[in-house]
Amino acid sequence: MAADRALQLERDAIVAALTPVVDGLAATFGPMCEVVLHDYRQPEKSVVAVAGSVTGRTVGGAMSEIGMRVVARGDEAGDELNYVTRTRNGKLVKASTMVLRDSTGAVFGALCVNLDVTAVNDAHALLGALAGIGASSPDVPVTTFGNDIDSVVDAILDAHQLRQNGSWAGLDRAQRLELFRGLDERGVFAVRRAIEQVAARLGISRASAYSYLSQARAEAGTAADRATDQTSSGGHA
Repeated sequence: MAADRALQLERDAIVAALTPVVDGLAATFGPMCEVVLHDYRQPEKSVVAVAGSVTGRTVGGAMSEIGMRVVARGDEAGDELNYVTRTRNGKLVKASTMVLRDSTGAVFGALCVNLDVTAVNDAHALLGALAGIGASSPDVPVTTFGNDIDSVVDAILDAHQLRQNGSWAGLDRAQRLELFRGLDERGVFAVRRAIEQVAARLGISRASAYSYLSQARAEAGTAADRATDQTSSGGHA
């Protein structure tokens, strides 16, 4: 117990030390920059400090789906640097998420830097058009940033249902398990009450949702075991 208490104090100290850094980084990069400090020990209100306004985060707000992904990966999570995403209101954002670890290597939070590069992208397209160079911008994934964890879970669920291209009733067993596996991989079920929220959105009982999640995890574990066995045997059956 004393060791656990010491780790919590250490994590508190790391968060406290980084809090003033948030304002300094945002001031350095200017008004198009937002810096967010997360403490994933409280996922529903993980934002402990924020400077700038790119994604509209506020102190006490929830982690985004990127944070959910980090939580789902646990101590295996790594930094995600300079990835480009788009907010739900259309802003193009270049972002970096740097995980926070304690002295045991356990991940417990993240420092995130978000740059609004919408104007830069528009200027690039304009210069390309003036130069006669056709602009071909790849599809940029949309990331949900919200201060309410329920809205983040809803957005992830909506995206998965859209990809499945059908209602829950229209999905076969494999597609249903794939839906739950996809939600699990994105960290949705690391959030309290998420299983109830997903069940309500799908129109199924909580017991059925737990059953599908259990089956999806079991099948994912079996697939991982098979891959490990193949690797250890030189890839031969």
